[in-house]
Amino acid sequence: MAQDLEATAADEADDDAPEQGAPEQMDLEVSISSPSACQRHVEVTIPRPIVDRYLDNAFGEMMDTAQVPGFRVGHAPRKLIEVRFRKEVAEQVKGTLLMDAMAQVNEDHDLTAISEPDLDLDAVTVPDDGPMQFAFDLEVRPEFEMPNWKGLKIERPTADFGDDEVDRQLRSVLARYGRLTPSEEPAAADDFVVVNVRATHDGKTLADANEQSLRVRPTLSFFDGKLEKFDQLMIGAKPGDKKTGKVELSKDAASEELKGKSVDVEFEVLEIKKLELPELNEAFLQQMGNFETEADLRDAIKDNLERQLEYRRQQSARQQITQLLTEAAEWELPPELLRRQSERELQRSVLELQRSGFSDEDIRAHENELRQNSATATARALREHFILERIAEDQDVEAEPGDYDREVALIAMQSGESPRRVRAQLEKRGMMDSLRNQIIERKVIELVEAEAKFKDVPLEEDSGEVETIALAAGGSQQEIPEATKPDEPKELAAPKEHD
Repeated sequence: MAQDLEATAADEADDDAPEQGAPEQMDLEVSISSPSACQRHVEVTIPRPIVDRYLDNAFGEMMDTAQVPGFRVGHAPRKLIEVRFRKEVAEQVKGTLLMDAMAQVNEDHDLTAISEPDLDLDAVTVPDDGPMQFAFDLEVRPEFEMPNWKGLKIERPTADFGDDEVDRQLRSVLARYGRLTPSEEPAAADDFVVVNVRATHDGKTLADANEQSLRVRPTLSFFDGKLEKFDQLMIGAKPGDKKTGKVELSKDAASEELKGKSVDVEFEVLEIKKLELPELNEAFLQQMGNFETEADLRDAIKDNLERQLEYRRQQSARQQITQLLTEAAEWELPPELLRRQSERELQRSVLELQRSGFSDEDIRAHENELRQNSATATARALREHFILERIAEDQDVEAEPGDYDREVALIAMQSGESPRRVRAQLEKRGMMDSLRNQIIERKVIELVEAEAKFKDVPLEEDSGEVETIALAAGGSQQEIPEATKPDEPKELAAPKEHD
């Protein structure tokens, strides 16, 4: 997450700026204020003698190549060259001075940036007389005393997955390959209802979506809120019925005026569908993953449950560890920083779930949960990251090439795609940095765990009774990409919304 000011300033400098050797140390006047723990306002003054030295060097390098009408190349008087090329040389020198000055400020004052500097380049000029001045704002990792992370007392969830749990998971797996058939019967729990959805507040339509296929479950999760007792609302419904409920919007909903309020949601029932599970025969076992017997499939399901248990252990340990480490870390985090980092935290969480064997359905429910509490979740994740990153630096924890290969292989295993394709997708979407953070943070958690004292406790069951819909009930000024449902059952006849 951290990045050097030097690299950022280099990107901002003009590509044609004259190359110079290692810059001499400058006697800069630097004033740094801290509006908050993660913000710095930096004002820099470059004395006139330094500005003149940079200008002199730039014009000196131009003498042999300057083309001036009436003179051979390289033979025009210096004064004439300075007058003729003053503007473009000043722009080149501005870029070089900014790059060198910001690099020195970064080195002298140890500013650990977590974003690019907010610098108005157009407002910076190289004056004809007097010093050159510029200012920029910067988000930085906060300064804090390192908490003691050795010998923490941590509870560790444990579970023994017997036949009953494997049976439950097997039914869930079969459901992904099931087929939906139209039914004349009223809707029952776990049936699918095809509905038109419309969200309103004070009679004004906020959002709508047509022909949504939703499973009848206790909770319906929108991007920005939840409708509880969705199953009770839909059980007994028939085509033509209209059912209404209320969605409690989260405090992080996109609509400013509706945050934390409730909106009305109407469901127009179009069709009821029953789920038919596939027959667990030889052909289906081959389709599932070249399993020879049902026992092989059950073993694979149990292995996946173990992976999910390991994820829950890691998450539980992470939550306990970071809670203990961040007890005094109540830094004020700028809202703009939280907004920018919320998508990064969502990406990191999704990658973690993908590599841990969770279904697309589980991941979508987790995504909506994060969206509904984005500010809180992001603030917590940032505080955790700052402390874990400090431990990583102190203990020389790095992400190795093999670490990336293992993470990509686990994600590929869950998605059914090749590791090469998964890596290409991650790189294209700019998610390799999120993957790096995930690797580093997991390694640090393992390091802390190695020094911790554990107490085993039973794993709390995850009901998984959440259905998701790709819709913001409160409406949104921003377009939210629709979540796909690749693991949803297929139609038996006249498929519409299912492949």
